[in-house]
Amino acid sequence: MKKTATRLADGRELIYYDARDDAVRDAVDPRPLDPIATSSEIRHDRLLGDSVAVASHRQGRTYHPPADECPLCPSREGRHSEIPAADYDVVVFENRFPSLAGDSGRCEVVCFTSDHDASFADLTVEQAALVLTAWTDRTAELAQLPSVEQVFCFENRGKEIGVTLGHPHGQIYGYPFTTPRTQLMLRSLAEHRERTGRNLFDDVIADERADGRRVVMDGEHWIAFVPYAAHWPYEVHLYPKRRVPDLRDLDEGARTEFPQMYLELLKRFDRIFDGRGGGKEGADEPPTPYIAAWHQAPFSIADRGEFALHLELFTIRRTSGKLKFLAGSESGMNVFINDVPPEAAAERLREVASK
Repeated sequence: MKKTATRLADGRELIYYDARDDAVRDAVDPRPLDPIATSSEIRHDRLLGDSVAVASHRQGRTYHPPADECPLCPSREGRHSEIPAADYDVVVFENRFPSLAGDSGRCEVVCFTSDHDASFADLTVEQAALVLTAWTDRTAELAQLPSVEQVFCFENRGKEIGVTLGHPHGQIYGYPFTTPRTQLMLRSLAEHRERTGRNLFDDVIADERADGRRVVMDGEHWIAFVPYAAHWPYEVHLYPKRRVPDLRDLDEGARTEFPQMYLELLKRFDRIFDGRGGGKEGADEPPTPYIAAWHQAPFSIADRGEFALHLELFTIRRTSGKLKFLAGSESGMNVFINDVPPEAAAERLREVASK
């Protein structure tokens, strides 16, 4: 793998991750761009104890451009995009419309492939491994920034999720605080240790393996299961079997196996509703919208080794043609109501396995 860092015309950082060591990246961004001016601000909610990022400049961000004007495609004659090169493997760059910036953190875009019409599930094992390398490298780099307390690598896919660019890509947020969801995990982790003397993440995985009904895939280095109290209609958690706090600590065996298991999970998500994996849904259903979210330990907690790196993959589609909306109970009180029993979701995800 070869890493090449450069700058876009407005000063934002851009990094190429190439599979070939002899790749040459000398293209210059010719666009007449003004320096980025952001108005990101973190405000603390005194009642809930969490924080909100206010970023009014994002109102003007690019919204569903036609394919031939995609800002994430390679540049070509007469059409210059965010990536100056004529082709690329994986690219990471600072977001032009960041939710977090400066002392309030950092936002980056990760382009998984130069192929506009592809999806992450279409990547080869080698391509997916290169994305994992990029996620890991960015976690290491952002960990050095004094404004970053926690690194969040994620992908939103589908207009139903709110994606505004169709090109296969994800994002990386460097939060200046520990996120509320992680705070809840840390609280449960500490309470479980105090009560039992054991690690909560280890016990959750052991319990799921012992029960077996919700296990979707069980590899040598990773395990994927639908959680007992899944919030979403189809939700899978993917854990390395050796507990590590973040992507930097994965061993070679886990790095090698991850692309194979993750690509298979994504393929299964695309088969849940289309009828090819058991004939239970309509064949004309569009690709499954999903969110894939890496959970990594914050940098300043006392014992980072207690936290378990894992990926949570879920869709807001509950059945063919119907979405799960966060209505009164979910949005108003944060109490989720799931229409799909986790055991049934796991059975369906096993049913649509690749043959």
